[in-house]
Amino acid sequence: MDILQEMSTLLQQGRAPKVKELVEQALEEGLSPKQILDEGLLSGMGIVGEKFKNNEVFVPEVLIAARAMNAGVEVLKPHLVKQGVESKGTVVLGTVKGDLHDIGKNLVKMMMEGKGLKVIDLGVDVAPSQFIESAKENNADIVACSALLTTTMGEMKEIVDKVKESDLSSVKVMIGGAPITQSYCDSIGADYYAADAATASDIALKICVG
Repeated sequence: MDILQEMSTLLQQGRAPKVKELVEQALEEGLSPKQILDEGLLSGMGIVGEKFKNNEVFVPEVLIAARAMNAGVEVLKPHLVKQGVESKGTVVLGTVKGDLHDIGKNLVKMMMEGKGLKVIDLGVDVAPSQFIESAKENNADIVACSALLTTTMGEMKEIVDKVKESDLSSVKVMIGGAPITQSYCDSIGADYYAADAATASDIALKICVG
């Protein structure tokens, strides 16, 4: 098995120290940081994402695989910067004001990073203005917001309105969370609704890469 395939397999098993070791070894063997990222780490995380979507693996396995991916990315980061490898797009992510749930949001973040996107995680209880400021500062392609309570869903409309009022005309708003539906998304004028983390990352990649 070649080193990138082995890296992908070990990543899927969540074996962080081993993944880190293989990334170092691949760099020593002269493989390019971009190739290691794409064919080793991101391909492994992509398989985990697909399995998660098909209910073949569950949240704990995704978290462990993501931890292994992050261990590998840490080793690669300085080399990727040197090589000038750009992220595929930027997403500003957060749970809306008044809502403190973060498991779903954290999963979305991992899945999006697993697609090679840069994610600015604003955390939980995020005011609409914070989403806007961060989108401007980071030149974001997408504002992604999550709500798990029916009482906080209304915040999403305010975020959509604020994006439209500001000079962020090219920024897409994606929403998700347990009480959210496609019809709610349509009713508030958001651009995209994602039912789960894997779908959210697929949509985000399509928006950024076209």
